[in-house]
Amino acid sequence: MSQSRKNLAALSYHAKPTPGKIKVVPTKKHATQRDLGLAYSPGVAIPCLEIEKNPDDVYKYTSKGNLVAVISNGTAVLGLGDIGAEASKPVMEGKGLLFKIFADIDVFDIEVNEKDPEKFIAAVKAIAPTFGGINLEDIKAPEAFEIETRLKEELDIPVMHDDQHGTAIISAAALINAAEITGKKLNKIKLVVSGAGAAAVSCTKLYKKVGVKPENIVMVDSKGVIRADRENLTTTKKEFATKRDIHTLEEAVKNADMFLGLSVADILTPKMLKTMAKKPIVFALANPNPEIEYKLAIKTRKDVLMATGRSDYPNQVNNVLGFPYIFRGALDVRATAINEEMKIAAVYALAALAKESVPEQVNITYKEKHLEFGRDYIIPKPFDLRLMEVIPVAVAKAAVASGVAREPIENWDKYAEELSERLGSGSKWMKKITTRARRNPKKVVFAEADQLDVLKAAQIAYDEGIAYPILLGDKETIYELMDEINFEFNSDDILVIDPKSTEQKERRLHYAQMYWEKRQRKGIKLLDAQKWMRERNYFAAMMVNSGEADTLVSGYSRSYPNVVKPMLELIGRKKGVKKIAATNLMLTAKGPMFFSDTAINETPSAEELVDITTLTAQAMHMFGIRPKIAMLSFSNFGSSDSPQAVKMKDAVAVLHEKYPDLEVDGEVQADFALNQRMMQEKFPFSQIATKKVNALIFPNLSAANISYKLMKELSNIESVGPIIMGLKKPVHILQLGASVDEMVNMTTIAVVDAQTH
Repeated sequence: MSQSRKNLAALSYHAKPTPGKIKVVPTKKHATQRDLGLAYSPGVAIPCLEIEKNPDDVYKYTSKGNLVAVISNGTAVLGLGDIGAEASKPVMEGKGLLFKIFADIDVFDIEVNEKDPEKFIAAVKAIAPTFGGINLEDIKAPEAFEIETRLKEELDIPVMHDDQHGTAIISAAALINAAEITGKKLNKIKLVVSGAGAAAVSCTKLYKKVGVKPENIVMVDSKGVIRADRENLTTTKKEFATKRDIHTLEEAVKNADMFLGLSVADILTPKMLKTMAKKPIVFALANPNPEIEYKLAIKTRKDVLMATGRSDYPNQVNNVLGFPYIFRGALDVRATAINEEMKIAAVYALAALAKESVPEQVNITYKEKHLEFGRDYIIPKPFDLRLMEVIPVAVAKAAVASGVAREPIENWDKYAEELSERLGSGSKWMKKITTRARRNPKKVVFAEADQLDVLKAAQIAYDEGIAYPILLGDKETIYELMDEINFEFNSDDILVIDPKSTEQKERRLHYAQMYWEKRQRKGIKLLDAQKWMRERNYFAAMMVNSGEADTLVSGYSRSYPNVVKPMLELIGRKKGVKKIAATNLMLTAKGPMFFSDTAINETPSAEELVDITTLTAQAMHMFGIRPKIAMLSFSNFGSSDSPQAVKMKDAVAVLHEKYPDLEVDGEVQADFALNQRMMQEKFPFSQIATKKVNALIFPNLSAANISYKLMKELSNIESVGPIIMGLKKPVHILQLGASVDEMVNMTTIAVVDAQTH
């Protein structure tokens, strides 16, 4: 994607459909006059008076306990510098988004138009009663040090400047593990730091706390090595001034064990790297271009252990591994501060987590066969869901132990479970699937590419690196629409094909011959086959059959049955599959949930329900999810002898006999299936009584289709599907009139399915 296209995409993302990235959503009912009377006058006066009597009740009756302020004056925004308070707002909103999706923390972003530290501090102190914590962001050094120090001293809520401490915490965890892997002792490591800004200073201070000796540290700024005899050193720089007779970075890195870069691109040359000690550790964290390019460093020194700030190389030092979870732990014990003990606890928890066995879901997300602790995996991956279960617990325990927790946690196991429940966000799960798709994009046929929305979806899939689109339809129309939406692409990546055109005659005849040979004993004439190959769905299916494409997406402009028919005839079922089925992936607040069968089988028998269930389980395994399945009915475990209930009961009996390792049970009502407390109280004997159910098998098509569409429209739950299960090839059919986002999600699923095939 060209830079101009990237710029337009970024602007469009921030502007549409609603400007900005975050919003305020009511958490209480507000539909009736009674609701409004409780929410505001006169009802609101009651909690106000309670808080007046006991100020700590503000946590009981308001959102303060889960609300963080992300505050900046815009003086050091990303790599953009001092661009002002208003221009920093997109970054602060972005930080708010990360807080929410990774740790379920609400955020107000506050942009303060004030560069004077005293006035800035006064402004933050004045608004502090609103918040449970304050995240300072993008404030330039050295003012950032004074601002954070003062606010920590003068406020009784957690305050952290993430630019300083986020990178420090993540990289310190990486350093601990890098030292272990390279056989270096922290108290012996000779460290060179390139950069003397807020992040560099904070990193170096934290490294000292985990074992690096002050006398082994050399810091370099834009003027060279920070030496004790340099004039006009700030108090901060004096702490790291050396008396050694070295003046340049080139001199400093000679025989050094570690290079930490928080400065500018390409400052560490291959020549310098060659002079470092054996098994050098290089953290080149300048973004987007590191102090030495990853591939160049690896080429220069085979024994180098590298980390960068980039996601496309191993060992990404990413602040999102830290700040959401640190604030989560601090808020949950109502800490008065984020102290050194809490930061150190986060460091060691991160370092320890990297040594544990990596869940298969993480391997799948990052398209890795087997991630394990070693040179290319020294810190956890950002989409590792265990972060939410591990880091806040460590931070909260440190807060309790160090005496800054006002609400100590008594049951830590229960707390860990609650943390896991918080992160059921479907959008986060979809991001993981998208990451996996990007690792190995596939050729995807879009059979209706002369429809504007379909073309938009293809464009997004291409720009995101998910797929190489093959666009079917009228060429002139497709190219006109591409101009309209500024669809830029490399001609080697994308094909535009009109199945009806003269130039496709030979391909049509070839496909027709293949189809006729397969179906000639089932009433298909060669002439009919040649005619049908002019139809884009038949043409698209044959592209997949012949290996010219990996998968296809269709159904935007035609009814589901009309698109399924050619897929069944041309693609066919997998060996052993009697009937294909469909499942919808519902991205709920409690995590991904599979609904089956939502599109194919109208009134399945008990035998067919067994097939639908096993196909659903296979689909879930494809996404790295362990199935926990409920067979739904209006009946609970034999309470009705209705044929509709009995067939579900019979299907369960077969599943228990033939698939004993599959966690499935029923027949059961939907509320019991989804409520563990109710299940354990009433039906403790059930296989799923203590399980968090993540798949529902419905007794008929009406129930499944109605249920998923009601959830989608009434609860604004994102739905991906219907996903066809049981075909020989990865073919996926959209619902009539699907949205662009739904088509992009389905394309992502199709690519992952093709990867599995």
